[in-house]
Amino acid sequence: MQSLAQEIKSFSKTNLRKQCTRVTTLSGRRIIETWKGSIVQVVEETVQPETPCGYVQDNNWDLQVGYVKPYLLLGSQDAAHDFATLRKYKVTHILNVAYGVENAFPDLFIYKTLSILDQPDTDIISHIKECAQFIDQAKNEKGVVLVHCNSGVSRSVSVVIGYLMLKENQGFGDTFALVKSARPASCPNPGFMEQLKNFKPQDVTQANGLSHD
Repeated sequence: MQSLAQEIKSFSKTNLRKQCTRVTTLSGRRIIETWKGSIVQVVEETVQPETPCGYVQDNNWDLQVGYVKPYLLLGSQDAAHDFATLRKYKVTHILNVAYGVENAFPDLFIYKTLSILDQPDTDIISHIKECAQFIDQAKNEKGVVLVHCNSGVSRSVSVVIGYLMLKENQGFGDTFALVKSARPASCPNPGFMEQLKNFKPQDVTQANGLSHD
């Protein structure tokens, strides 16, 4: 029987087994690291996952603007921060309902800012009246208002839907379809969807003396 010292002395690296480690990068790419002794070989796995894992940084600007009405546009913070886009659509007023997003051009446009959290339990209906008044202000001044949040998907979409339901006395289904056709990315969170489905514009109109156009 060999002693431990003899075993160590007679050991050869060729006896080492290969060790494989799969690494998933932040972008979702899978890499295989194969170790054999002190040598490592790195290859990219041929079959990649359909859905990336982890945090994926999106460096592409979303400048798509939804044309809801001649005076009413819908978009993301990217559109609100791109001067060329704002000029292209003749924007004069900007309704910012994002959280933690600063107004980019306070000296060039008329702003209204409401910091709204995109959480299902946020009372989005409580903001409709104030938002409607600002949108009407832009309309009455022959201007164009861009309503935006962070991604232009949930909060700003809900505000625009609520505004149209309030001013045009339409049901949620038809109004959502109209907004969705203007901006396909529209997707209010489940809580906002439920609130809007149960929204009774006549209650707000009667309570606040608002009139339909």
